[in-house]
Amino acid sequence: MLTELLLIDIETVPAFQAFADMDSGWQSLFLDKISKTMPEGISEEEMYHKKAGILAEFGKIICISTAFFYENENKETALKIKSIYGDDEVEILRIFTELCNKMYLFHRNFQFGGHNIKEFDIPYICRRLLINHLPLPEYLQLHDKKPWEVKMFDTLNWWKFGDNKNYVSLHLLANVLGIPTSKSDIDGSMVQDVYYKEKNLTRIVEYCQRDVVATANVILRFKDLPLLSEERIVIVSQ
Repeated sequence: MLTELLLIDIETVPAFQAFADMDSGWQSLFLDKISKTMPEGISEEEMYHKKAGILAEFGKIICISTAFFYENENKETALKIKSIYGDDEVEILRIFTELCNKMYLFHRNFQFGGHNIKEFDIPYICRRLLINHLPLPEYLQLHDKKPWEVKMFDTLNWWKFGDNKNYVSLHLLANVLGIPTSKSDIDGSMVQDVYYKEKNLTRIVEYCQRDVVATANVILRFKDLPLLSEERIVIVSQ
């Protein structure tokens, strides 16, 4: 059921603005982590800028946009969005788990929904919870689960249709399905500069929320249901 889905999208940045800001021990750990994939001729600083934000050991979460489907007063499928964001990752994760706990209380079989959440968003959240000495809720204790026991509505996995070689970005998937794209302002590669240089967190949050809406519409297309109109999207302030 759509009402048992909690859609999520996260935005992450390197924990430090620059490679030089880390102490020598962490610099060594980072270089060891990426040594096998680091192309020749690329500087350590450039590699840090490119990779650190997507590695949970060296990055941090600055925004989690969540959303759920509900039926509005006109009996139409609608979407309610709430974003949790800021510079304090511990507070972001604490509020996020509180929200998930409420969902779990009313829907014991709730599932996370999103694009590539099985391989990125959910593992990243779990790792950052542990790194920040925060408890791992029952519904996120996935480390000893078999693959078929981890139930999520991952639009990337759905689009694979069993073809595990296939990767498609949310931007491409939305376009090919005729869904308004979320990439009208910035894309993921720009987030850390918008955060550290522009210091414009609002712009990042709006981008993250557009991704959630795009994902919601992809799910509706999979279900052969009408796409969301602007009037059926509600954004709740933090």
